[in-house]
This record gives sequence, structure tokens and C-alpha cells, in this order.
Amino acid sequence: MAYTSGKLTKNLVRTLGPGRHGDGHGLYLVVDPSGARRWIVRVTVKGQRNRQGKPLRTDFGLGGADVVTLNVARERALEYRRLAKQGLNPKFHKDQDVPCFEEVARQVHIERLPTWKNPKHGQQWINTLADYAFPKIGRLPVSEIDQPEVLQVLSPIWTEKHETARRVAQRMKAVLDVARSRGFREGENPVTVVMDARVLPRVRAKVKHHNAMRWQDVPAFYAQLSGQSGTAAKALMFTCLTGCRTSEVLQAVWEEFDFDGLIWTIPEERTKTGTEHRWRAPIGWSDLIVSASLASGPMERCFPALAGGIPERCAA
Repeated sequence: MAYTSGKLTKNLVRTLGPGRHGDGHGLYLVVDPSGARRWIVRVTVKGQRNRQGKPLRTDFGLGGADVVTLNVARERALEYRRLAKQGLNPKFHKDQDVPCFEEVARQVHIERLPTWKNPKHGQQWINTLADYAFPKIGRLPVSEIDQPEVLQVLSPIWTEKHETARRVAQRMKAVLDVARSRGFREGENPVTVVMDARVLPRVRAKVKHHNAMRWQDVPAFYAQLSGQSGTAAKALMFTCLTGCRTSEVLQAVWEEFDFDGLIWTIPEERTKTGTEHRWRAPIGWSDLIVSASLASGPMERCFPALAGGIPERCAA
């Protein structure tokens, strides 16, 4: 009974541009301007009519083309049409394998890993869900997660670990948004509903700052650092001179420096704001980073011994 061929091919599914592309029998591949691809099927449920009294045609999502192959989409479309001919609404009678929350979350994590500047951030993204969301809703089908399930995850940590809870909420929302775009959910995102309704108590954020060194003490501290030969001390001295972020200093490479013009250009992919920064060199900076580099031998990075992490406290 199932058909195995249509207008589309595997290659077309992968290469077709934006628009709605028919395969036949009510099955369409929808390609968004962003390049996202998903399947829909248009059916007419027997006995259902619109306001004008005409047969009611309805579109149903079958999932994203990145996870649902052409043949699987055809099989699902056939099942939807069979139900529609019997007068059954596929929305309530479909037999579809819906992935659980943890499965979708781990897939989203894999897909987004290349977009994070720091691999550590990517690991934190999945770790927070593994610690707080997976034990409560990890094995639930994404189609079954609603506001009570969201509150089940957030309520226990909302006041005690507010910043963590806020990040968990953001990441849950992202997972459920992806699940909906792939046809595994319908309706509004329950995380959005919970946050907009202000169901959870208001929490006054307690900002904790590191103690700052008195400016009067900086010259003596800098002099103390200058007496140390370690790369960490040199990197901290350079940070003091430029006022840059620690990561920007530790990941600095030679090609970013113009020693003739005494300019350090930090490319946009290495800045928090995503914009290029240009710094006028303070006196003595070139000798400082050269001495740090020579301590570890010729390397691409200016502070090679520390490029993989933040130095420990180097002041005695």
C-alpha cells in the first residue's frame, strides 16, 4: 500500500532552496530562509469542514528533514492520510515516536557546540540540564512536557540558586523550541508561559564582586610581579597595563601585534562583545611579552604556558 517514490529525491531534499516543495500525496518539504528543513503533510479529514462549508484541509508537521528521512516522511504521510480517510484527526490519533527531553537536549548540544567560543561554556550548557532537568523530566517525551513539569524543575532551585535556575530555564526553552520546530511538539513553549506569568517568586539578585585592590597599592604589587620570572607573572603584568580580560591576554598571538605602530588588535571572535578592539601599547609591553614567550621557547601565542587556562595567583 505504501508508495516508495515521488517527485523528491535525497539529493533534492538536501539542496533545494527556500520554499514549499511537493513530493506528492500531500507531502511537502518546507525550506525556511534560514536553511532549516522540515516535513509537513496536508490532509482532508473526512467529515470535517471549514466555516465556508468546504472540506477542511489541515497541515501537520512530520519532523525536521535532518532527523526524518524522505522514506520515513512518506510513511508517516501515508499513515496520516489513512487516518484522515477514516474521519480521524491525525493530531489525536497519530502513532509517532516522540523523543524524550534528554535525547533532544543532547542533540541540540551537539549541534550548537561549534557556535560557542569556549568549549567550557558548551560543557556547562549540558551539565546544568544533566544536574537539574534530566533527573526530573529527562525521560519524558518532549510532547508531554508542560508548565507543571517546568515548575517541577525550576521551583526547588529558583530562590537558592537563582542564577543557575535562570540558565536552566533558558536552556529548557531552547530544547523545547527545537522540538517544536521538528514536529515533536505543538503550542506555546511552557517555559515562556511560566516566565511571562511570573509564577515563580521574585528574587533580588545578590551580586558578588571580587574585592578590588586599592589603586595606591598597585605600583608596589606591579613591582612585586616584575621581580618574578614566571609566565603567569608576566601575563598578569600585561593585564594590568592593558586592562583587558584575562582570556584576551592569555590567548593573545603574535600576529595581533603591530610593533611598529605599537597597536594590539584583538579580533572580534575573541572579544565578549563580538567587536574588534584596538589597544595603544603601554610603555614596555613588547619587552614584557617577548620575555614571557622566550621563557617557554618560540610559540604562536605570547603567553604559551598559560594559553589553556587562567593562571593561579602569582603574587607571593
